[in-house]
Amino acid sequence: MSTPAFDPSKLAKLQAARIGGKGTPRRKQVKKSGAAAAGDDRKLQAALKKMNVQPVTGVEEVNMFKEDGNVLHFGRPQVHADLPSNTMAIYGHGQDKDLTELVPGILNQLGPDSLASLRKLAESYQNLTARQAAEKKESGEGEDEGDDVPDLVENFEEVDEADAKKDEAKLEELA
Repeated sequence: MSTPAFDPSKLAKLQAARIGGKGTPRRKQVKKSGAAAAGDDRKLQAALKKMNVQPVTGVEEVNMFKEDGNVLHFGRPQVHADLPSNTMAIYGHGQDKDLTELVPGILNQLGPDSLASLRKLAESYQNLTARQAAEKKESGEGEDEGDDVPDLVENFEEVDEADAKKDEAKLEELA
């Protein structure tokens, strides 16, 4: 029995054209990162449902005042509340902002009681910043010694002329 004649180039083409089938490795699945965030959101929604909170619509922004004078600001947050149990859930993208950035926008939202507490907060913030500035001045951090121009030690023209004379002397030695 004789071996059949085969063309190696045709065999290579057939092997290259083969996609899948018996003996080929399986394709690995690529995990999408968006699925993890959606899973967290579902867990959050399930926990809120157990707490019997209802979504509150029409909330454009939420500001939480911290003791250090900064404000945790949420723009367009999702708010859920259960008023009888005094429970609120606020979630969204929160940013730490300075109180002075938000004051013009929040003055019309505050009532007379809140204005008095805001004044106290502003006074304590001013005292805090004044204290920090005094501490910096005492420790020497406030001085900018590195920003000054250093004094001129040498005359650069004389150094340049001396270098030129040395170069001429070397050229004369070579010649």
